[in-house]
Amino acid sequence: MADNNIKKWYVVRAVSGQENKVKAYIETEIARLGMSDYVSQVLVPTEKVVTVKEGKKLSKDKVYFPGYVMLEANLVGEIPHIIKSITSVIGFLGETKGGDPV
Repeated sequence: MADNNIKKWYVVRAVSGQENKVKAYIETEIARLGMSDYVSQVLVPTEKVVTVKEGKKLSKDKVYFPGYVMLEANLVGEIPHIIKSITSVIGFLGETKGGDPV
């Protein structure tokens, strides 16, 4: 029973451009259902990009992997189904289409 609470990193495929919205949806849904013990982190990898436009420096966060959200979770029971049913989530990154998350 010691393997029951081991969390691993998974990649969730999302609609490109909606990564931050998907992150917020996942966090609120997990908190609403009281399953925070199973999902510990939801990350959208970003990098800070500085551009110069018309003599002004503009700093902007650019998504490092467009269309992907990283998730540290213990996928047991209904957790994968809950995440897949969230708006703008395509599914988990895996070896086969519709297969188990890797």
